[in-house]
Amino acid sequence: MLSNLRAAVLVPEIRQRVLFVLFAFAWFVFMIHVQLPNVNEANWQRVLQSGAFYNLLGFLSGGALQKLSIIAMGITPYINASIIMQLMTVVLPQLEDLAKKGGEEGRKRISQYTRWMTIVLAGFQATFMANAMRSANVFYDTSIWYLLFAIIAMVAGTLFLMWLGEQITDKGIGNGVSLIIFIGIVLRFPQYVVQTYSSTSQGGESLLNLVLYIAVAIIVIISIVFLYQGQRRVPVQQARRVVGRKMYAGRSTYIPLRLNNAGVISIIFAISLLLLPQQALSWFNHPGATGPIASVAQFLNVWFSPSGWLYNVVYFLLVVIFTFFYSSIVLNTRDVADNLKKSGSYIPGIRPGQPTVDYLNKILMRITTATAIYLGLLAVLPGAMQRGLSVTTFYLGSTSLLIVVGVALDTITQIEARLAMRDYRGFIKR
Repeated sequence: MLSNLRAAVLVPEIRQRVLFVLFAFAWFVFMIHVQLPNVNEANWQRVLQSGAFYNLLGFLSGGALQKLSIIAMGITPYINASIIMQLMTVVLPQLEDLAKKGGEEGRKRISQYTRWMTIVLAGFQATFMANAMRSANVFYDTSIWYLLFAIIAMVAGTLFLMWLGEQITDKGIGNGVSLIIFIGIVLRFPQYVVQTYSSTSQGGESLLNLVLYIAVAIIVIISIVFLYQGQRRVPVQQARRVVGRKMYAGRSTYIPLRLNNAGVISIIFAISLLLLPQQALSWFNHPGATGPIASVAQFLNVWFSPSGWLYNVVYFLLVVIFTFFYSSIVLNTRDVADNLKKSGSYIPGIRPGQPTVDYLNKILMRITTATAIYLGLLAVLPGAMQRGLSVTTFYLGSTSLLIVVGVALDTITQIEARLAMRDYRGFIKR
C-alpha cells in the first residue's frame, strides 16, 4: 500500500487528481466558517445540547452545524435523495428499465432526477430547521424575509457540496460525496485528541481506561477492514464456445459476493429512525406544554435515551433489519443468474435458472446474517464501551468508523486501479 501511495505521488496524472481533492477539502473547510448572520450563539448552543439528532448531523458535517454555517445541513439531503432514487429504481419498472437499458443517457437522467429530489429534500429540511431556530430565538431577526434568506442559504450550501462532490468524482480520486463525509468526520478528531489530552492531564480521564478504549477501537477497525475486504467466492464454470472454426475451452472463475453489501446505510437508517422522531417532537414540545405531543416526547426522552437498554435493543434490531433489506436491493440474485445463463456460464453442480437463484439466495442469507449481527453489535458496543470505561472526551462511533475505513479503502483501491491502467497502457504502447 505504501509503495502504491508513493507511486501515486510520482505519477503526474494521479498527483494532479490528489491535489484537486486536497483543494476541494480546503474549500469545504472554508465554507464551514461562512456563518449565517444574525445568530444568537448562546441560544444556538443550548438548542444543540437538547437533541442527539443535531449532534449526529453536526458530526457528519465537520462541525458546520455547530457553527451554523451555510453548509449546516451537509450533504445529507443528497445522500437521502440517492437512497430514495435507488429504492425507486427497484420499485418502479420505468426507472429500472432506464437504469438497465438506458445506458449512459439513462444514468444521466437518473442523476438529474436525484439532483431535483435533493433540492426538494433540502428545502423541507431547511424549512423545518429554520422554523425551529426561530422558535428557539436563535435568530436576532425573526422576520419572514430573513427566514426565507436562511432557508435559501442552507439549500444553496447543500447544492454547493453536491456540486463539489461531483467535481471530486470527475477530476479527483474516489467518490466525491463519500470523501466529503470522510473529511467532515476526520476534522473532528483533532478536537477530540486535544480534549482527551487536556482531560487526562488534569485527572478527568483514567489513563488505563483510555488505553483500553483505544486498543479495543484498533481491534474494531481491523475487523471492519476484514468486513469490507471479505468476499464469498462462488465458483463459476464457463462452457466451451465455438466461434467460427475455433473452439475455445471453458475456464473457471468466481462470483465475488461481498460480506457487507449494505455498507453504512443500515446504521444511518437505524439511527435516523430513532433520533429524528424524538427531535421532531422536541420542536413542538415547549417547557410546560401538555397534551399528547408532550406525553409522547416525555416517553421518548425517558425510555429512548442513548444510554438506556431499550434504545440499544431497538437500535440493534433496526440495524439487522435494514442490513437484510438493503442487501437484497443492492444484489439482485435473479439478475446474476440471468447474466450467467446468457454468457453460457454455470455454477458447478447447480442447474441454470431458478436453482441458481435459490443457491445464491441461500449463500446471501448466510453471509448477510453474520454481517447483520456484526453491524448490530458494532452499532451499540462503542457507546456501551465508552460508558463502561468512563471515557467522555474521545468518541469513535460505529457510523464514523465504517465511513472512514470504507472510504479510505475505496480510495486506495481506486489509486491502485489507476496505477494498473497506466502500466497497462504503457505496455500496449510498447
